[in-house]
Amino acid sequence: MTLLFPIEPVSGDAERLAFQMCGSGESVSFGQLDARANQVAQVLRRCGVTRGAHVAFLMKNQRRFLEACFGADRAGVYYTTINTRLLADEVAYIVRDCAAQVLVVSSGLDELVLQLQPLLPAGLRCFMVGSPLPGFESWDATVDAAPSSPIADPSQGLDMLYSSGTTGRPKGVKWPLPATPAGGRTMLVNLLAPLFGYGRDARYLSPAPLYHAAPLRHCMTVIKLGGAVFVMESFDAERALLNIERYRITHSQWVPTMFVRMLKLPAETRMRHDVSSLQVAVHAAAPCPVDVKQRMLDWWGPIVHEYYAGTENNGFCNITPQEWLQHPGSVGRASQGVLHICDETGQELPAGEAGLVYFSDGPEFEYHNDPVRTAQSRNAQGWSTLGDVGKLDDKGYLYLVDRRAFMIISGGVNIYPQEAENVLIGHPKVADVAVIGVPSEDLGEEVKAVVQLLDPRDAGPAMEAELLAYCRQHMAAFKSPRSVDFDAALPRQPTGKLYKQQVRARYWPA
Repeated sequence: MTLLFPIEPVSGDAERLAFQMCGSGESVSFGQLDARANQVAQVLRRCGVTRGAHVAFLMKNQRRFLEACFGADRAGVYYTTINTRLLADEVAYIVRDCAAQVLVVSSGLDELVLQLQPLLPAGLRCFMVGSPLPGFESWDATVDAAPSSPIADPSQGLDMLYSSGTTGRPKGVKWPLPATPAGGRTMLVNLLAPLFGYGRDARYLSPAPLYHAAPLRHCMTVIKLGGAVFVMESFDAERALLNIERYRITHSQWVPTMFVRMLKLPAETRMRHDVSSLQVAVHAAAPCPVDVKQRMLDWWGPIVHEYYAGTENNGFCNITPQEWLQHPGSVGRASQGVLHICDETGQELPAGEAGLVYFSDGPEFEYHNDPVRTAQSRNAQGWSTLGDVGKLDDKGYLYLVDRRAFMIISGGVNIYPQEAENVLIGHPKVADVAVIGVPSEDLGEEVKAVVQLLDPRDAGPAMEAELLAYCRQHMAAFKSPRSVDFDAALPRQPTGKLYKQQVRARYWPA
């Protein structure tokens, strides 16, 4: 049997494990993955999806998710994976914007699908995993009946993922399709493999939803390199530790909120599980408070690596645990592209001064159907930014300050709420926090913290006073919140990104 995966197959690979679902226990060998990816590619061609066309997957973590992505990947098409937690009109916007010719929906989303159906464009071929609702074809039956032989014209496809939309409508991030055969080495494979040691011996745990960029891209990279991937259907702090022990995980990827939830487990629960097999634990997607990362290093040892990049992948920074201990709080130096810190006029700033983070000499991208936003992401030199604010030290290490869109201007002073968020998450009774600017007659804006407590029964004036005092003990008074509201749960993605606009909208008139 000739395999496209792994990239460099050897005898016996057809029977080796490519990936396994941790909850259901379903396992897929490289031979099975290869055949099923061929079947998906055959179905896409029969639906009229040709090279460079678009398909969309609205799916929870399950076996057929990765099989569908690998099938699209070898059919030379753009595949868009959609967040299953979006509202129906948000999903419909993405489906229309990417001009998907095929939509595949997983089971367990009936309520969302019923709201979505009347919003979908005419002519869209709609499939559903499991028992299909009226108006949907069976994905399982259609794929399983297709030939498992390669299509006549295989070529390398690409994901076209949408930004999280935490500050507005999501934007489709589009790279040019590579003119390479299907199953070859891609830019991401060449970037990630040496940085994190992905290869045939990797046993990689993915605790996050596959519809997000980092989980999807890293899982597919590990599989392409011949490693085994273990996918959690959903994140649970203790279950993640159990999976590390059970499957002897060597590599994993996390977001800071997952670290926080694991660290706030009872000590006896945390120490019950053997995590000694871990060789590399990668984190990204959101800023990690220094104290949280230091505690993870104390627990797991010097194996915690960090990187900074966006869905756009216009540049890439990374930092090893050894480097981080010398430069605490940094997200590293550029390993792809060249870093620049610029002011609002596009002028480059010296080391130590905060400004917009730009990359030059990185991969080119555009925002699909949005030349205005594409142009807004560039400065006069053609360097691109994701809208993050940061500063460089004299060694070229990047320190993120916050998102430009989240900056609070209070009495003419610029305040970045991430600093207060990093302080408050260190309080033993705080589970999650968002710091925002709210209207102030005197100052224009003033700083407010919206806090999710570990025990909601602690909410009240006494806890507010305790948290305000805690902030003033750890940071300057002008940057500290002036008030605290309590919320049962903050609108945070599983990737760790906070829908801060949803929190902020409660306090600002339309």
